[in-house]
Amino acid sequence: MRKLLNTLYVTSENSYLSLDGENVVVLEEQKELGRIPLHNLEGIVSFGYRGTSPALMGACAERNISLCYLTPQGKFLARISGRVKGNVILRERQYASKNDDEVSLEIAKNCILGKVYNARWVLERAVRDHGFQIDVDRVKNASVFLKESLMRIQNAESKEQLRGYEGEAASIYFGVFDELILQQKRDFVFRGRNKRPPLDNVNALLSFVYTLLTNNITSALESVGLDPYAGYLHTLRPGRASLSLDMIEELRPILADRFVLTLINKKIVTGKNFSVKENGAVLMDDELRKKVLTEWQNKKKEIITHPYLKEKVEWGMVPYIQAMLLARYLRGDLDGYPVFLWK
Repeated sequence: MRKLLNTLYVTSENSYLSLDGENVVVLEEQKELGRIPLHNLEGIVSFGYRGTSPALMGACAERNISLCYLTPQGKFLARISGRVKGNVILRERQYASKNDDEVSLEIAKNCILGKVYNARWVLERAVRDHGFQIDVDRVKNASVFLKESLMRIQNAESKEQLRGYEGEAASIYFGVFDELILQQKRDFVFRGRNKRPPLDNVNALLSFVYTLLTNNITSALESVGLDPYAGYLHTLRPGRASLSLDMIEELRPILADRFVLTLINKKIVTGKNFSVKENGAVLMDDELRKKVLTEWQNKKKEIITHPYLKEKVEWGMVPYIQAMLLARYLRGDLDGYPVFLWK
């Protein structure tokens, strides 16, 4: 269990939550793992199947403390809110901000600033750690372009302009991404980002991991009461989780891209588990998908220090923290959305 800001996260899949007086008690096999006073909480997020006592559910509903249930893998199951607060006010503010050109552009810019900043950090880290194995000048030139893009993004006057700057930066970043592949270069050739369908092994891995991360972010947004389908930068389409696609941008380079590079460079994955269809689409077999899922779950358990909260958290908690921070900004508790900037 972990309390971040005013939300309690119960990450053990075997934990049962109960009520003792004015406290929520976390139990595992009848052993008490911890307790927190209810008056300190705005929400409880449980990653498990054991459930919650009816008494605690009633106490949370009465005190307007939201209860959110997810699978141990982070898939959203359900969210319960009190009858007064619910998530109506938050969603009203989300929809209002989406329709406010100035606020909407500011949030969109923050997401893209985070993406480009973190992408540049990935390149700089490669130069620092693997300078003898890569074309340093090529990677440094790309890094300089990304640095200069940050100012252009900050000064963007429209979403169309912002999308243009983001597209240029992404093209430059992925233009040198092959330099970051240090092992198995024959099996993992990368000549640029492609999708729908992915046309090489690297793009197949990237697309799969982006999907995993998007699902985690969607669950995180649901857990705080935000609408994952009402975004700021990505256009609205039926069935498209536009806000999730906005929020994934800042985490793509440092979480998803670096994870894929680790799988390849540490030879956790090999080229034997891919196949090519007649239309050129590259597919991963079941064995590889299971291996990537296992490694992804392990990655989410790694401990980092959150750059804004300055607290040690698991990587898997980062989408939930960012969703919570966005909700706080929309409620007026923060002056701006604190994008995740990693170093």
